Amino acid sequence: MHELLHTSPWFPRISPHAQQQVCACTQVRQLMAGEALCRRGDVPLHWYGIISGLLKWSTTTADGHAISYGGMSTGSWIGEGTLCCDLARPADIIALQPTVVVAIPRETFDWLCDTEPSFTRFLLRQISERMFWFIEGWGATRTLDAGGQVRRALAGLFHPWLFPHGPRHITVSQEEIANLAGVSRPRCNRALKELEQLGILKLEYGGLTVLDLDELRRLAST
Repeated sequence: MHELLHTSPWFPRISPHAQQQVCACTQVRQLMAGEALCRRGDVPLHWYGIISGLLKWSTTTADGHAISYGGMSTGSWIGEGTLCCDLARPADIIALQPTVVVAIPRETFDWLCDTEPSFTRFLLRQISERMFWFIEGWGATRTLDAGGQVRRALAGLFHPWLFPHGPRHITVSQEEIANLAGVSRPRCNRALKELEQLGILKLEYGGLTVLDLDELRRLAST
């Protein structure tokens, strides 16, 4: 918890008193693979930061079709939109692997918004970055093939603002990547093999290592 807070862009900028308040009320929660951090329709009670692991943001349609909106990896902070707008959670947030998160109570989140200008500026940037990412994603679903969807899903796990401290090596299965990309596992496997042949990543047992993040980001936008 200490490392996540002190390496986050907002925590070092708030006052020492606010830092003490945050540390005093923040809780750590461990999730098993497949466990929900929160469900669609839940009343938001916390703002979450990811210490380790991988989460997906998804929902299920009335006919049972699962839709994944993206993944959230180490170093990210999630859930500010529903807290700011006082809305129910719009989707499920599920752990794709064992995951550890910190939970900051809603009361503390609101107090930071009211008393710490630097925190409010961080939230404006955070929400803007997320909005632009999803706008681009909306267009990508109409323009990218399966390989492009896989590249974009991978690049999203290394977003420079939303997931600033995500490690180059991630423990993630090809099935999990396919789920995040919204493609079949065979198509995902072909796309990952192509990236490996290009020297952009290295496939390993139970995960992968990104070797050329700049090139991955470039390909994800084409």
